[in-house]
Amino acid sequence: MNLKDIQNLIKFVARSGASEVKLEMEDIKITIRTGDSHGKTDTTIIQQVPTMGAVQPQTMVQPQVEAVAVKPAGTTDDTESKYVTIKSPIIGTFYRKSAPDKPAFVEVGDTIKDGDVLCVIEAMKLFNEIESEVSGKIVKVLVDDASPVEFDQPLFLVDPS
Repeated sequence: MNLKDIQNLIKFVARSGASEVKLEMEDIKITIRTGDSHGKTDTTIIQQVPTMGAVQPQTMVQPQVEAVAVKPAGTTDDTESKYVTIKSPIIGTFYRKSAPDKPAFVEVGDTIKDGDVLCVIEAMKLFNEIESEVSGKIVKVLVDDASPVEFDQPLFLVDPS
């Protein structure tokens, strides 16, 4: 669909009196909204649908690290351990593996060092490698594989000692 076709479609919708028209094709989505005669508004939203291809990790995002006190069940304040929480730096989908047939980047009990890749977070079809900023041992994975994550959501607990 070219620009002239889109312009003709906008004119047709405006003359028809419809308040909103949505058109979806293989590679494009178009939404045309027309306002009432008082507001005199025409809104056209054109969205290119990305084609699926081989997507490789392209961006490295550093996670935010914050020290928090976590008390395991049945312990007293004297034996309270200090863990570091690695949080999501972006909104997206959390993946523990680079591909479904590959092993997880890290498992509980693994020793990690600064710069090790812990997971990937997919955001807008880009796979962002999340690297550790601390060295230590993975105590707990706080998010399930292929789950959506929010900005600043805890992902891992690391024992830095």
